Amino acid sequence: QVQLVESGGGLVQAGGSLTLSCAASGSIFSRYTMGWYRQAPGKQRELVARITSGGNSNYADSVKGRFTISRDNAKNTVYLQMNSLKPKDTAVYYCNAGRGLNLYWGQGTQVTVSS
Repeated sequence: QVQLVESGGGLVQAGGSLTLSCAASGSIFSRYTMGWYRQAPGKQRELVARITSGGNSNYADSVKGRFTISRDNAKNTVYLQMNSLKPKDTAVYYCNAGRGLNLYWGQGTQVTVSS
């Protein structure tokens, strides 16, 4: 069982930056693939970025070059550094932990980018 708590969301102007954090507890964090997803109003939840237990990462095309995912296994935390934010990045951002058939979600944090 893994518990995930996101933080760092908020309101930012277009072109600005935010860093999201997701603190995990309850299991061996380092063994999990960690991901950030987002869901905008009226749209499906989509993958933003993912990082494996080995540190390999991949990104949605829409955020490549602007967002960076990282993890600190000593702190049981995964981060999403978001730069050059655009209004279309506005969404609720969710942290996700996956290993085998086990999948866990955080409660989400709102990111709003104003034009």
